[in-house]
Amino acid sequence: MSLFYVVAFLSIIFALLVIFTKNPVHSVLYLIATFFTFTIHYIILNAQFLAVVNFIVYMGAIMVLFLFVLMLMNLNTDTEPMKSTLLKVVGAIAGGCLLVTLIGSMKTLSTASTTAMDNTGIGLVENLGKVLFSDFLLPFELSSILLLAAMVGAVLLAKKENKTA
Repeated sequence: MSLFYVVAFLSIIFALLVIFTKNPVHSVLYLIATFFTFTIHYIILNAQFLAVVNFIVYMGAIMVLFLFVLMLMNLNTDTEPMKSTLLKVVGAIAGGCLLVTLIGSMKTLSTASTTAMDNTGIGLVENLGKVLFSDFLLPFELSSILLLAAMVGAVLLAKKENKTA
């Protein structure tokens, strides 16, 4: 249980560093560390599939995309526009509302006793596949047809037309 608290503390620290870091590239790197701690949480919760998907999709693809966009934007402090006081006041009000919501949710939070689960295979890919191909077969097949149509459409849009004159 102490590993959970250590990883949760690191998640909070890295998330705060994402917000309060001035350099956007450092902010994205702290976001990668935050997603890595989420992956560790998924492993602790015995959800290996979610851990692998989080690791590959978020840490691999989306963070590389964020870094690529940041490099293309060429952010300089001299080209950054000044923020108006109205925007700062609205941000402070939104932050206060978030703080009130967090305090209210912490007051209503009650600690319940933990119960041991009978099925230790929850979160495994094998059980996910069984449920996906038995209970959710029709939505799975419809989404595969939709993705196939999108892929064919993207190929047709990208294909160069041959002009015969």
